[in-house]
Amino acid sequence: MTIAMMSQHEEDDTTRDKQKIWQELQQLASEFATFSLAASFKENPQRARQLSLQSCGLFFDYSKSLVNEDVMQTLVELAEACHLPKRIEALLYGEKVNATENRPALHTALRNNGLGLSELDRQKVDNMFAQMERIVTAVLSKEWRGYSGLPITDVVNIGIGGSDLGPFMACRALQPYVNNQIKTHFISNVDAAHVCQILKHLHPSNTLIIVSSKSFGTLETLTNAQVAKDWCLRFGMKESDLAKHFIAVTSNVNKAVEFGINKENILPMWDWVGGRYSLWSAIGLPIALNTSMETFKRLLQGASEMDQHFLNAPLDKNMPVIHGLLAVWYRTFMDEQAQLIIPYEHNLRKFPAFLQQLEMESNGKSVDQQGNSLDFHTMGVLFGEAGTNTQHSFHQCLHQGTKFFPVDFIISTNDSYGMKDQHDLLFANCLSQSKALMMGKDLQEVSEEMRQQGYDEKEIERLAPHKVIPGNRPSTTLVLDKLTPERLGALTALYEHKVYVQSVIWDINAFDQWGVELGKTMSSEILEAIQDEEKRQQQDQSTNMLLNYYLENTNLSH
Repeated sequence: MTIAMMSQHEEDDTTRDKQKIWQELQQLASEFATFSLAASFKENPQRARQLSLQSCGLFFDYSKSLVNEDVMQTLVELAEACHLPKRIEALLYGEKVNATENRPALHTALRNNGLGLSELDRQKVDNMFAQMERIVTAVLSKEWRGYSGLPITDVVNIGIGGSDLGPFMACRALQPYVNNQIKTHFISNVDAAHVCQILKHLHPSNTLIIVSSKSFGTLETLTNAQVAKDWCLRFGMKESDLAKHFIAVTSNVNKAVEFGINKENILPMWDWVGGRYSLWSAIGLPIALNTSMETFKRLLQGASEMDQHFLNAPLDKNMPVIHGLLAVWYRTFMDEQAQLIIPYEHNLRKFPAFLQQLEMESNGKSVDQQGNSLDFHTMGVLFGEAGTNTQHSFHQCLHQGTKFFPVDFIISTNDSYGMKDQHDLLFANCLSQSKALMMGKDLQEVSEEMRQQGYDEKEIERLAPHKVIPGNRPSTTLVLDKLTPERLGALTALYEHKVYVQSVIWDINAFDQWGVELGKTMSSEILEAIQDEEKRQQQDQSTNMLLNYYLENTNLSH
């Protein structure tokens, strides 16, 4: 039975069950004011083993979370009351889980042999991957030549949002697998500084430009694409030569052709693949060009393994489910306002930025699936950066600030460069931070430590309060056996499914983004107002004032 087939009676029962469990969780959260993480480990010698999971080459330790057995059991009961197993099936088997746009969200079908796709769509996906492979083979074998006969050495991806963040993140994460024949560059910002700074180091004769835009109507992407096109023509390239230097990834073939891209160089996208979930599609072409098609397939395989785990594992042993339930616990029941992602992997330094879009664009919603305003908190702020750099920036706030923020630490047991001693230090830093967040250092410990260092009592009384670290601050640790394409795929799919779990519990749509669409529309209107005084007068006072100030002060020489 699908969710869509539920009777009114069954829906009423679901609502009552959910409300009852919701109230139980609110009560449990109120009891956690005196909960001690450190004490919980002393009381239960098996806590670490009981609150950890392993699958798909990932080890997930959530034993340093602010939960106990009652909380975890009740969270799982909430997931069951929300029919999460059926919702997971609905996602993976192609039901229209994106209700506001009346379509499925089948990014998973790109990596799991077409589960949920019709035979026709499966064939379209196979053809797309075959087209990708032909391009990658032609470029890496130097068969693909530019207008002057030179092989391609640089690939520039022009996109924004999901058409940029996903492939950019993966290319940086997979640095040990780079083929050294192709350098990849990413242009997203409409600020002219971005496109100019990238192109000034390149030459059109050996550059391949990928314009990635699902609609082929995104203003930022098309503006930068036009700059790149003009750059090519300025160097003496003819319009007929553009086919050797431009590729499009889009669902709007006609617009791409109008722009001047050869139809044979256009790879398809489909409305059932959302932008922030699209790195598994032809949007991932820069990844394959930067590494190899085989590496890209390994990335897909790792994600597919996580899909199968998500579909088949029991809820209480299901890594994305537990990860998502913990996020709901912190945000909705414990009122945390931010979530941190700290990869102790330099090559994963773009992963937090990727997750910002994935999580905040998906679940930054304030109405439920029926359009009713929510009376609880959904997605908060997500940010992060690579450790160990973060230890010298925002960790001070984590350890001694007035509010706790749950942290995801991500690290591998093996590095990719054979520098064991340095990796030992990295691993030690990662674990020390999670331990310090949990244990802290109370006034008695600080005072005794200062006595041993020779401080007198008056100085101890003055300084000790400043050195107290509260502790009892939660974190999870995700350990990869190594940052390989498979593990990156599994890690990324883990967070995708975590987002979906949260959306099911909150009863919101994780696959639309109307707030983003409004911004796009308004930017076009304001661009017209810059060029038309009458339209400027139609703006609000503040916008009109700023437009006039801009026009009065633009094009000034300095």
